[in-house]
Amino acid sequence: MPPFAPDYRVDTLPDLYLDPTQVEHCRQLAAKVFQGVYDFIAHHSTVSIERTVLRLFGIAGAGARGVPLCNLMVDRMREHHGLDQGAAYWYGRALHAGKRSPSEIIDSLPALIATGPLGPDQERAIRTEVRREANAAAGELVERVRRRDERRERLGSGAPPLKYLIVATGNIHDDVEQARAAAQAGADVIAVIRSTAQSLLDYVPHGATTEGYGGTYATQENFRIMRDALDEESERLGRYLRLTNYSSGLCMPEIAFAAAAERLDMLLNDAMYGILFRDINMKRTLCDQYFSRRICAFAGIVINTGEDNYITTADAYEAAHTVIASQFINEAFAKAAGMQDWQLGFGHAYELDPARPDTLSLELSQALLVRRLFPNAPIKYMPPTKHKQTDIFFSHAYDTLADLTAAMTHQGIQLLGMMTEALHTPLLMDRFEALKTADYVHRAARHFAEDFTLKRDGLTVRRAHQVLREAEALLTETATDGLFAAIGKARFGDVARLPDGGKGLDGVFERGPTYFNPFLEILERD
Repeated sequence: MPPFAPDYRVDTLPDLYLDPTQVEHCRQLAAKVFQGVYDFIAHHSTVSIERTVLRLFGIAGAGARGVPLCNLMVDRMREHHGLDQGAAYWYGRALHAGKRSPSEIIDSLPALIATGPLGPDQERAIRTEVRREANAAAGELVERVRRRDERRERLGSGAPPLKYLIVATGNIHDDVEQARAAAQAGADVIAVIRSTAQSLLDYVPHGATTEGYGGTYATQENFRIMRDALDEESERLGRYLRLTNYSSGLCMPEIAFAAAAERLDMLLNDAMYGILFRDINMKRTLCDQYFSRRICAFAGIVINTGEDNYITTADAYEAAHTVIASQFINEAFAKAAGMQDWQLGFGHAYELDPARPDTLSLELSQALLVRRLFPNAPIKYMPPTKHKQTDIFFSHAYDTLADLTAAMTHQGIQLLGMMTEALHTPLLMDRFEALKTADYVHRAARHFAEDFTLKRDGLTVRRAHQVLREAEALLTETATDGLFAAIGKARFGDVARLPDGGKGLDGVFERGPTYFNPFLEILERD
């Protein structure tokens, strides 16, 4: 049973009178956009993908000065020009040579790479043994996921929209206490914000951390600590609590593996966010996104995408179509990586300037459009942030309209707004007030929209048709010119990036003719 019910009662909502042929054309264009990028992905790998392969084999821990062992191994392979064959191949060669400990494997790599290929029988034997070990590791991952799913199904959880709250103390142990308090006040999803700029680190810190800035480092140990605490709280409260973190930046697939291993439910996972807002090289992060989403598909993790960010850098009214176009593209990329509708938490937000007339009708139009275009996806709805003021009473009213829109359009996941958004990191009482108000609105308006029929020539319907037309035009341009070119023209978020610019390009390499990745073979099985 999927973690989100596939029926979001879309047919009970007001009709926008969309043309199904136009909607299908948008999907065809998005598939063409993906194919243009996949031609690159299919022939390349990255250092972060290869490190993830080693993590899947159980290479954990850190060496001198806290450098992760998988980084040391991949760096040694690259230094001696062997990485194009894949980390799994040299891992197997080291095992075949009798090396067992990480330090022995690292020390043996230069000589193994210099030796070159072995005889055909030995090469086949090595790959057979490595595949056997990879299948065993995948089986262990399946068992961890099964334990998570069993608890969720046994305890049950809240009805959509699930109330999503953030903790961000920098100290994982303090995060746990804030997460428990949020759960006790009614939160359904706990999101642990990453430490500022972790997305720019080309390694995953090791162990529990207590000194993050603006958030807490995403590490496998931190994931374990929070998951165990929420499992304990879930049993005490009698309802399952979901956990999410961030799989973006230079270590997308490694964090996806850590999340799968430690039984997380959701991950923010979107290459476009890293490209546009963290200046991560697009070639690097699109390769990483594909492998990370393969892991998410395998582990039953719901992804959250970052389209809501486009309308914080661009005007929300003028750029509404870029959100829709990107959601179609994200759907194509995700489904090509094996993900299902119930795993696609597309991001959008209540971000129109509150001084604009008719914002409620316009926001309702956008939210209803997203809901109808992706009827079986959970959808993640973000609260206002861009136009928040230090007037906490106005901010609370602003957030309440976002609550109402989410309830009326049957969003799956709702991040709750904080009345002190423009002042400080929210206090426990701020979260309590947000939860109390959301509970009230969701209860009061759960079936409200089902009694309405929209006028075909009314503002809400006309706006939805305008946005979809503009999204179709943008998809047509992107499918023709390619995603790299569209990003270069600042078509998304009013931010331009170049294919060979940004951080991490030096970590991309072309796969050699004998490239070997048994986990990719497993993850790509039908």
